[in-house]
Amino acid sequence: MTELEIRQEICRVGASLYARGYVHASAGNISVKLPDGSFLITPTDACLGNLLASELAHVSAEGEQLSGARASKTLALHRSIYDASSQAHCVIHTHATHLVSLTLQGVWRTSDIVPPITPYYVMKVGHIPLVPYQLPGAPEVAAEVASLIAKSNAQHMPLRGVMLERLGPVVWHQTPAEASAVLEELEETAKLWLMSARQASALSEAQINELRERFGALW
Repeated sequence: MTELEIRQEICRVGASLYARGYVHASAGNISVKLPDGSFLITPTDACLGNLLASELAHVSAEGEQLSGARASKTLALHRSIYDASSQAHCVIHTHATHLVSLTLQGVWRTSDIVPPITPYYVMKVGHIPLVPYQLPGAPEVAAEVASLIAKSNAQHMPLRGVMLERLGPVVWHQTPAEASAVLEELEETAKLWLMSARQASALSEAQINELRERFGALW
């Protein structure tokens, strides 16, 4: 895609997430890494429901703003994910309601915020660890997420996201559409688990192993 097409795709995904309630008000941000190593990111305090392609911030690989409105305050976090994960070409962060609620009520495990209760969660999302609460935009969060990515890569089980306690999910993938799909599957799984009063049982190891063998699930 051209840079203009990428800008338009960021706006399209932002509007879609907003319209369906996955993001609200001015919460959340989206970025995409460009072929030259620089990236586009939504402006600080922007509403994802009415983004303008021309106002997206263009930032160098070193974090210097090149053009557009002022970049989101989560800039350091996005940069750390791109540096740590070769799979990350788009990063999406929202304050998705059921996921934030889950961190208030108690996650399944710090290494997996929800159990693998559906096959598509195992195949499309994978492990999502909890990152303890820090102020929005805190540099410690960027360092912690980079460390989690490095550990998962060493175990040959690359992460597609993390959950920031009381703030919301951060997910990444090759394209905005793919990253959005990870976010949606994650939020819907949290919703299902909360609807079961956090009692729904996980798929068995045999069932997960079948997903590994048949579909290449990285779990």
